[in-house]
Amino acid sequence: MMRFIPDLPDGLEGLLELALDVRWSWSHSSDRIWKAIDPVLWQKTQNAWFLLARSSPSRLRQLAQERSFLQAVAEELVLREAYEKRPGWYAKHAGPEPIQSVAYFSMEFGLTEALPIYSGGLGMLAGDFLKAASDFQLPVCGIGLFYQQGYFRQTLSEDGQQLAQFPFNDPSQLPVLPICNQSGEWLDIKMGFLGRTLHLRPWKVRVGRVWLYLLDSNDPLNHPADRAITSELYGGSTELRLQQEIVLGIGGYRLLETMAQIPEIVHLNEGHAAFAVLERCRCWMMRNQEKDFSLALLAQRPGIMFTTHTPVASGFDRFDQALMTRYFSSYVEELGISMETLMALGRLDASSSQEPLNMAYLAMRGSMWTNAVSRLHATVSRGIFAPLFPRWPLAELPILSITNGVHMPSWDSALADDLWTQACGKDRWLGTGEQLSQAMAALPSETLWAFRTASRKKLVDTVHDRLTDGAGFAVPYGMTPEQAGLAFHADVLTIGFARRFTAYKRPALLLHDQERLAALLRHAQRPVQLVVAGKAHPQDSQGASVIQDWARFCHRQDIQGRAVYLADYDMLLASDLVQGVDVWLNTPLRPWEACGTSGMKVLVNGGINLSVLDGWWDEAYEEGVGFAVASSGDDAQDATAIYRILEQEIVPAFYERDQAGIPQRFVGLMRRSMAELTPRMHAGRMLRDYVTGMYEQAKQAISQRDAQQAHALQEKLHLLQARFPGIRCEAMTWQEKEDGWHASCHIYLGDVAPDWIAVELYADAIHDESPFLARLDHAGPLPGSCNAFFYELTVRKDRPINDYTLRIVPALPGIHVPQECNLILWQR
Repeated sequence: MMRFIPDLPDGLEGLLELALDVRWSWSHSSDRIWKAIDPVLWQKTQNAWFLLARSSPSRLRQLAQERSFLQAVAEELVLREAYEKRPGWYAKHAGPEPIQSVAYFSMEFGLTEALPIYSGGLGMLAGDFLKAASDFQLPVCGIGLFYQQGYFRQTLSEDGQQLAQFPFNDPSQLPVLPICNQSGEWLDIKMGFLGRTLHLRPWKVRVGRVWLYLLDSNDPLNHPADRAITSELYGGSTELRLQQEIVLGIGGYRLLETMAQIPEIVHLNEGHAAFAVLERCRCWMMRNQEKDFSLALLAQRPGIMFTTHTPVASGFDRFDQALMTRYFSSYVEELGISMETLMALGRLDASSSQEPLNMAYLAMRGSMWTNAVSRLHATVSRGIFAPLFPRWPLAELPILSITNGVHMPSWDSALADDLWTQACGKDRWLGTGEQLSQAMAALPSETLWAFRTASRKKLVDTVHDRLTDGAGFAVPYGMTPEQAGLAFHADVLTIGFARRFTAYKRPALLLHDQERLAALLRHAQRPVQLVVAGKAHPQDSQGASVIQDWARFCHRQDIQGRAVYLADYDMLLASDLVQGVDVWLNTPLRPWEACGTSGMKVLVNGGINLSVLDGWWDEAYEEGVGFAVASSGDDAQDATAIYRILEQEIVPAFYERDQAGIPQRFVGLMRRSMAELTPRMHAGRMLRDYVTGMYEQAKQAISQRDAQQAHALQEKLHLLQARFPGIRCEAMTWQEKEDGWHASCHIYLGDVAPDWIAVELYADAIHDESPFLARLDHAGPLPGSCNAFFYELTVRKDRPINDYTLRIVPALPGIHVPQECNLILWQR
């Protein structure tokens, strides 16, 4: 594979290694190198590879003669080697049998603006996950798609209409390399596709100590229509979405098999990659010479996990049977199943030929472990997936809560990095963070306020630069961009409001009472300035209309340039905003924001959150760390609450100063937010939660499911499913005793072995506590009966006996309930 590689002079060969490792996107130590090569280009692109490739031979020869530059490169190479050799948290935490490999599948990855293959929060989370895995030395690889256009770029017309542009992702300008075989030839990943062969080209991206693998279909050997499969992210038709998800799941897993990197654990970041379950089973069947797909699923399911990010059932991808048949009619033959069997894996009603395949259902049925991305989202998700577990209490549905986190070194400013380094040390994000809170809480108010003022000034300068640079924007009529930029001041309370412009995020909420907002902005003694940014999907006319509403508001002359809309919200602009704003505003419609990580990114930079109690803020908020809006669901009421908090709490806290000119109330909020919330919302904490809450259990479970063990379990499971309906409960009695209520019953098991079931008492939760659940004791055989037994239990008298219900559930050793067997019998 021919590729443009810059011809580097002697002494600068190490630059190639540094530029092709996107660790420069979060390691500030290398900034000095890229700035020295071309400070303007580095500022605009933050793409070390592009900068190096664009440098002229004469410029590189000149640098090779500068001793200071050569020393900087040598020092950075030493730092990089030390980073790679330093044992990470997982290397220290893992026992004698550590996790060998995790394959993390995601439709998008937001690693850096230099690799624009992301759209929003899902991609940001995936990128931060890989970076944290590198820092913590967790053996992870990412699997995604290499889009020829990525997500769209946004400009605004003069009247504020959103215009979508689709620049080409030129691989020669991006930090990617082709994946080659031992002969140096580009790997060719082949798939059967509509009766022809689809050729997929694999690429790799180095992310510190881990790799991201990407597939693209733009191979000249492909049919012209097939070359467009990876043309753009989240664009086109339902059929294109299905094609992309086939390539991601089946093609992505096939790539790993081809490279002999068979993952111990498969992690599906959303249901888009659920077809990886099918390919993992197919490969297992081939290796073990098995022909039973259900056996393969039983054997492989313990090593598969699914993270759901969707707060509403309508958000899941669905594909009808006609479309599925067109693309899977040959593949199901390889699996040894019928098309109906495949469709049933993604249906609520397996017998309904009209019901489409739901990718989230397929992911759920193919995974042993499922998690939501915040505590509130876990509650919402249990309600969404409840139909898959009929008659089971919501609290017992197998959906864990692992709240998202953000990779703080990727989002902190250079100023913040200096502050945290002085207080907590350079390696502060590489461990558990137990000492961070105490160290940050001890910082003097003068230090924190000077840091916040400098951060705000940097954002104000950035706003001015963007306005004068000709980028898309909206400023007051009659003002030049230069004048609008100068209207922003470094000593004015600055609010940031930037997000995807979609209905549930309520991007128009702050415009509910425009006169009240305008009065807030132009207040003579205590003014406020507002920076707005965000994109609407090109097909979302409602979201685009709200952008135009914001543009019109920013055009108003009476707000004196105190509000500006900046176009093309991307990672670079997001970084500028979260690093500089004093207050980050978030207005979702509860509970539709699964987590929402943008507000987490201001924590490390000393910003304060003002948000509806939804997603992560619902569990993180307490008085003194920020401000909360208890959502009523009514836009007018919620908007009024936001205006009131700004007018009566935030603005006074910012402008009331002590004799030294420091706003002690505002700095107090900063201090607690930084000290208490930043360590909790760091991606490292999230990664530790995945390791201890899911990955280690998955490793242990998959080690107990070889082919022989799977055969034995399958036989017992079939017997249990066939015989369970014959179980019955009789003679349920209660007696009041000194030590509590004594429950006893007779259980007739029919042909079911006693150790295959559990007899339990259940009571719903009260007072925000967990539900009551206790197993009854086996008290001996029932005289005169075959396979019937006494069961008994004594419970406390703090609840009436009518609260308790007896039930019988599977307890077959080795089977996970209710994931693999959702049978349940309640006492009538």
